Amino acid sequence: MDNEIIQKLKNNEMKLYEIEKHASSVEEAIDIRRRFIEEKSNTKLDTIAKYSLDMESASQKNIENPIGTIQIPIGIAGPLKINGEYIKDNDEFYVPLATSEGALVASVNRGCSTIAEAGGVNTRIIDDKMTRAPAIKTKSVAEAVKIKKWFEDNFQKLKEIAETTTNHGKLIKINPILIVGNFIYPRFVYSTGDSMGMNMVTIATEKVLELLQKETDAQIIALSGNVCVDKKPSALNLVEGRGKTVVADIIIPKEIVKNKLKTTAKAIVEVNTGKNLVGSAISGSMGFNAHFANMIGAIFLATGQDIAHVVEGSLGITTAEDRDGDLYFSVTMPDLPIATIGGGTNLKTATESLEILGVAGSGNVKKFAEIIIATVLAGELSLIGALAAGHLARAHQELGR
Repeated sequence: MDNEIIQKLKNNEMKLYEIEKHASSVEEAIDIRRRFIEEKSNTKLDTIAKYSLDMESASQKNIENPIGTIQIPIGIAGPLKINGEYIKDNDEFYVPLATSEGALVASVNRGCSTIAEAGGVNTRIIDDKMTRAPAIKTKSVAEAVKIKKWFEDNFQKLKEIAETTTNHGKLIKINPILIVGNFIYPRFVYSTGDSMGMNMVTIATEKVLELLQKETDAQIIALSGNVCVDKKPSALNLVEGRGKTVVADIIIPKEIVKNKLKTTAKAIVEVNTGKNLVGSAISGSMGFNAHFANMIGAIFLATGQDIAHVVEGSLGITTAEDRDGDLYFSVTMPDLPIATIGGGTNLKTATESLEILGVAGSGNVKKFAEIIIATVLAGELSLIGALAAGHLARAHQELGR
């Protein structure tokens, strides 16, 4: 049977997604599909074939046309001391980071050590929301203005309709409502609990638009009109925020700056100004930071987040001040879409990583956000310190990278 299916695939008599209909199990379907790819590409996929994940569950929720899994090393950085709103009393965490970039975990670990010696990092969540913004077409600018007013006048009714689709989501506002010619883009803003919430807000917004189509002549061009803004760098998200908006800061005494980072507060401030602020400005960068994406990507891979949201998570600003030799250092992340339930967090490896942090399951997403922003500060502090001390190239060289 296996060889027969493979031959049909080769003859274009069967599609890859149809294999499950003819195989005795999901595992057999995966094996057949992988064998077909091996023969087509003249490649052996022995390592991709080795996995411990529940692929039957994953194929229902997380992946189509599976052939196996990839493996990325996970390292641990810590202990990371945090004092926040949801994490109290400088609680300590060991942070799983999945990456193939040598020296990254070592760098974050150095930042964690510096933070610990300085007494811990302060973290706060200042906003929490998820957005969906459809593209709507009208006959004229005048009609677009009328639709804008329709959204504003009917907000309470629209809120009630949206919230009939979810037990957890709440429609907070519809703002901004942008008009470009005869197009209109209302940005629906929701709270979504412990779920990242993209599916939730999409379904809720679609329900609202059913009423719009009944009561007006507006045409729905796309349920997502890119003003959301999802999985793209955006000044709107940088200003308005999306997902969790988080901030962390710390004051590091000058002796610790000297002994742990091998530099001075003045030098770190100069590097931050020249690199993160002026350098980012002249290059037109959306984010004014050194490498938020490194920590965000590594945590996202380890904990089953939507990896495409690294684009948003890497937006943010690093600031530094010399306070009589002591270093004030902060990172601000306005756009951090994360979850502790649903999606890729259900994969066993992701669940285990979340369990390391003590944030698996409901009721933990804000605690998770504080851990992430603290980890970002640790990595950012370490890199800026290395640049200020002239150690970056040497660190990579010594670690064999």
